[in-house]
Amino acid sequence: MLATQRQERILAQIRDTGAVRIGDLTRDLGVSDMTVRRDLLELAEQGLVRKVHGGAVAPHTTVHEPGFAAKSSREAGEKRVIAEAAARLIAPSSSIALSAGTTTHLLAAEIAASPALRPLTVVTNSLPVAECLHRANDPRLETILTGGSRTPSDALVGPLAEASLAGLRVDQTFLGAHGLDPDVGLTTPNVDEAATNRALIDAAGRTVVLADHTKWHTTGLRVFATFTDVDVLVTDAALPRAEQDRVRDLVEQLVIA
Repeated sequence: MLATQRQERILAQIRDTGAVRIGDLTRDLGVSDMTVRRDLLELAEQGLVRKVHGGAVAPHTTVHEPGFAAKSSREAGEKRVIAEAAARLIAPSSSIALSAGTTTHLLAAEIAASPALRPLTVVTNSLPVAECLHRANDPRLETILTGGSRTPSDALVGPLAEASLAGLRVDQTFLGAHGLDPDVGLTTPNVDEAATNRALIDAAGRTVVLADHTKWHTTGLRVFATFTDVDVLVTDAALPRAEQDRVRDLVEQLVIA
């Protein structure tokens, strides 16, 4: 097989799955480790891939942040089963924080519909999450909304949000992310939201990340956490088995919804 043919196959796989691993490519292409590394280097020099430890990913770093409505329509089924699985991690008489995001909004809907989870205190920097919980109209469901400046995804961020979180301590933070990459961490396109997400993590005894498979190997502009900050990752069954195995080495618990 010619180098150009190998490289086309590598690019096709990255387009399909978002990432490739050197070990898998040597087996699939029937070539040596050094040949694969040389192919990846050539593709990286052309700006077609981004090399990471053990392989390569798509080269794009996202700086655009879609609005809440636009994000809600993406992977709706996967997000719903993730939210249902996350709700099972919540104990009544506890306190939690919910970050902004469409998957955490679905988790808020699960909480609002589940009287068995009450009493419960929820801290959030998300306007849609707060509104969803408020509609439950249950005094046993206490909602604390941070202040801050509003983002396109209806998150409240910035110094006011961070100051309101600084003195709080919750049992668990449930956090969404624009992108996850084991060699980069958890990222968002919004610099201010990154700092607020960090404050949500620092306020929690345990951090649970909710992310469907399309977030894997996606990179936003700003890193706000690494996998050492994550206790539990809840994702869907479409995450490739090899990636599932890798995550299990990085976090305390992986939940496949």
